[in-house]
Amino acid sequence: MADLSKDIGGSVSAMRRRVGDALAVLFLAATMTGLVVLMVLLVDIVVQAWGWLSPGFLANYPSRFPEQAGIKSAIFGSLWMISLTGLIAIPVGVGAAIYLEEYARTGWLLRVIQVNIANLAGVPSVLYGILGLALFVRFLLLGRSLIAGALTMALLILPVVIISAQEAIRAVPSGVREGALALGATRWEVVRDHLLPMSATGILTGVILALSRAIGETAPLLMIGALSFVAFIPEGIMDSFTVLPIQIFNWASRPQPEFKHLAAAGIVVLMVVLLIMNAAAITLRNRLDKRRQQV
Repeated sequence: MADLSKDIGGSVSAMRRRVGDALAVLFLAATMTGLVVLMVLLVDIVVQAWGWLSPGFLANYPSRFPEQAGIKSAIFGSLWMISLTGLIAIPVGVGAAIYLEEYARTGWLLRVIQVNIANLAGVPSVLYGILGLALFVRFLLLGRSLIAGALTMALLILPVVIISAQEAIRAVPSGVREGALALGATRWEVVRDHLLPMSATGILTGVILALSRAIGETAPLLMIGALSFVAFIPEGIMDSFTVLPIQIFNWASRPQPEFKHLAAAGIVVLMVVLLIMNAAAITLRNRLDKRRQQV
């Protein structure tokens, strides 16, 4: 009987190992497939953009003539847009996360709010564009301005910022809160001096992901009427604008083959801007993490 139990246990263990090995191979194949497809796309984009990336391409404004066309206005428009979006969404999102985690009373209302925030994170971006068109462009009479686009994009990324900030704050050990409160600190002092510094890296990670999504979105800005041809640099929040994805879309939709190369060059510029922005945010996050560990 004992030998039979050993045989059964050994066969079950061997089967589990085989299943584990098969799943490991399957997951590796899935990962490599994604990487290979990504590399093929990147190589294809770089090959198409080769020869069109030049200082003139970065310094010129869009033009109907491919040899004279550039992406200057779209670069500055994207920088304006992402800066305004961050200035609006980050304080509001982190503030909402602090309230929901530290101040709001547990109950049905809090659960309803949490469920709605989670649902809003999965809403298609074009619906935010329709909301921005109705609320900011027409109702508040902001027109096709930078501030209308920034407010629309802020609504788009707010759920991601709130959820990631909540998770980062929730990850702080409860003993930190209880110890600070026991020593006489107010709730705001606990949040300011303990929770925010300890959760800063997690919050910044969520902000990086949210802003990375915002800089590549096209549908909401098309809905609010962002221009596809802008031959000037915005100087204020009420100016008209264009952004890199819209300029790329405009070039890609044209029949002339030269504009396809311009679109590929614009994609490369967009990826470089995104990488620079992410690298700066990651560097800041790592410095904050090291400073917190030293303290």
